[in-house]
Amino acid sequence: MWQAEYIQQRLRQLYPELEVRILGMTTKGDQILDMPLSKIGGKGLFIKELEQAMSEGRADIAVHSMKDVTMTMPEGFCLAAIGEREDPRDAFVSNQFKSLADLPQGSIVGTSSMRRQSVLLARFPHLNIKALRGNVGTRLKKLDEGQFSAIILAAAGLKRLGLGDRIASLLSPEQSLPAVGQGALGIECRSDRADLIELVQPLNHPVTAHCVSAERAMSRTLEGSCQVPLGGFAEIVDGVLKLRGFVAKPDGSQIIEAAVQGLPEEAEILGTNLAEQLLAQGAGEILAALALDH
Repeated sequence: MWQAEYIQQRLRQLYPELEVRILGMTTKGDQILDMPLSKIGGKGLFIKELEQAMSEGRADIAVHSMKDVTMTMPEGFCLAAIGEREDPRDAFVSNQFKSLADLPQGSIVGTSSMRRQSVLLARFPHLNIKALRGNVGTRLKKLDEGQFSAIILAAAGLKRLGLGDRIASLLSPEQSLPAVGQGALGIECRSDRADLIELVQPLNHPVTAHCVSAERAMSRTLEGSCQVPLGGFAEIVDGVLKLRGFVAKPDGSQIIEAAVQGLPEEAEILGTNLAEQLLAQGAGEILAALALDH
């Protein structure tokens, strides 16, 4: 809702004469909270119903967290704009401890992400990682009830909801490489709606769009989904796009990493190149083994 209201407000500022209404929907991804995403259909669960509403003309646009958007857009739909990125990092949230390093042996850490699970187990094998689903409020409540010693959430979500004070510490990309698209918002619409694509262009943030395009091209080439522990993070420094990525075994016993850099305009090519480097280093075997498990 925050994301929808934020874009509603931005559109009203740009076009005071425009009426912008919110069509509230609860998607399957929000309803099924007792199972990991990877077991019930992955990222698409958050957007299928919204696309149905756009197909039927009940909605014009949908606003997504880019890390929930499938790597290949369904036919007839496009990402019309990608907004400026909020903090892309993972956040360590705990009521008793300041950082991951402070957690004693056997501490229960909650996360819904295979990416975070693999990174945590690689660096802190003595921790007990448990699945944690639900919206931010639900996750914080479970922490406050003592079900977990700590939980890992996207910093962007906490900051947007005014809950930045719950963050005990932020994990640098070196400690925990973010998910593809983490912290960025995307606006989706039907690809035949040139009027809408033009309307939302002022909300597109070129730097973020280049970075997210590179990350998504990497993940798409690797056929990344919720079932794959992978991270990808790009930033543009002094006009150079720098992209890092990894693929890991879920238990953290093997992590394959690589990095590339080049022109922002070549974002997609850079993402594909990075994926090919990872595959050449053995990521394909990890991915094939995970596919068999599912």
